[in-house]
Amino acid sequence: MQDFKRSRRQAIKTIGTALAATALPMPFISTAKAQQRSFAGKTLRLLTWSDDTGAAALRNIANTFSQKTGAQVIADRADGTSGMVAKVKAAGARPTYDVITLAGVGAAGLGEAGLLARPDLDKLPNLKDVAPQYRTGANGFGIGYLLWSDGLIYNTSTVKAAPASYEALWDPKYAGRLFLPPPEWAEAVDLAIIAAKLAGGSQQNIEPGFRKLTELKERVMTLGENPNQVADLFRTGSLDIGGIYSPAFFPDQIRKPEYKMGVTYGMKEGFATQLMFSVIPKAHPGDIDLIHAFINHTLDAGVQGRMAADVLNGPVNSKALIPAESRPFVPSPQQIAEKAVLHDDKALALVQAAWIKRYTEIFSA
Repeated sequence: MQDFKRSRRQAIKTIGTALAATALPMPFISTAKAQQRSFAGKTLRLLTWSDDTGAAALRNIANTFSQKTGAQVIADRADGTSGMVAKVKAAGARPTYDVITLAGVGAAGLGEAGLLARPDLDKLPNLKDVAPQYRTGANGFGIGYLLWSDGLIYNTSTVKAAPASYEALWDPKYAGRLFLPPPEWAEAVDLAIIAAKLAGGSQQNIEPGFRKLTELKERVMTLGENPNQVADLFRTGSLDIGGIYSPAFFPDQIRKPEYKMGVTYGMKEGFATQLMFSVIPKAHPGDIDLIHAFINHTLDAGVQGRMAADVLNGPVNSKALIPAESRPFVPSPQQIAEKAVLHDDKALALVQAAWIKRYTEIFSA
């Protein structure tokens, strides 16, 4: 998912979205039944990524929705979240798209620009299986549909058991065979918070975290700006462990035994996540009931499981059915319920520049 990776890497440079939990009214039975009716002859226009994430959305969401309802889904694809935002802003008040799937920073920006409509939660009965904190975001304009999930990546040949704590990053036996995220990525900010908590601090008391990160200065082989390079270092036996990082950065390599890569989300301190959203443009050409039916379909347990398996993101539906072959790489609904920690975009936007500078200073040559 190269395009989301790029937006993910730049996300910490942009004012994020407040992921406010929204109370969900009990959906009427008639709502669910209405969404089973035929939309034959109607058209929904979707804007999504041009990469493998977008291809997975077309395969697992758009195609199955058409089969289920008879509606035609016409997709336009853009180069990353920034490309989608540019397309929507260029369209302005001209009805162009009905649904957009994108990262949180893009959803927040479009909402603030007055270009989005708030969805009717009563028309999304599958939200009943989504925890409140993942239902909405971007000031109520976004419906969460996947969780970008970061764990620890480890060498399955040299690390015999999956690490149970982030303290593994500080284990002296991994000195010189360790990688960390680069400073511009949101993962680096989340790692600073993790380090602070390990050292008795917090997001609000970050100084202990930077002191603890300084302990790794001479132990790091690389800051993983290039995921393909990271994967090759595991393949050649040069790396033992690293993070925080997502397997979505190398979805092909991590599935291949010769790369000797595993991922764990089972750390006792939890694991970092960010919501990805579906949004509705204020100027949309399609039927509003069709639009809600499509967004509701993105939350279907089967659809969620297939999307999670294809792009190695966490599902938001607590009943998601993840195919067995992908379960080692995707956080389970139970792990998400017990251990997922949402990235606090709004609060971190206030400190991001200073934290990036500190992180860079620690690990610069």
